[in-house]
Amino acid sequence: MGSKKECALDNSIILDTMICMKQVDIFKALSNEARLKILEWLKEPDLHFTPHEGIDMNKTGVCVSQITEKLEMTQSTASHYLSMLLQVGLIKADRIGKYTYYKRNEDAINGIAEFLKQKK
Repeated sequence: MGSKKECALDNSIILDTMICMKQVDIFKALSNEARLKILEWLKEPDLHFTPHEGIDMNKTGVCVSQITEKLEMTQSTASHYLSMLLQVGLIKADRIGKYTYYKRNEDAINGIAEFLKQKK
């Protein structure tokens, strides 16, 4: 593995969550259909999930068990996919009691969109 370097993104769109991540790592995280589905579902959680224990999914996020169930995969695979998205800053995690809730990091996703717009 190569050494971590600062992203070559234009300074106007570098976000705190992406400063030490290589663009390659971000695109690797996006190169899987299930991880893309997770990001799609988390964009509008009310359309894809039922609130867990009265949690506001738009504010707090979606419980890992609900994402696992919707993926129809093992808990370890779903957790690995969520971990990859979390490591590159595309999602955020919030632990409440014994549950972990995930939501999109819209600033990071918008930063990637801006990066792609600049690459003509």
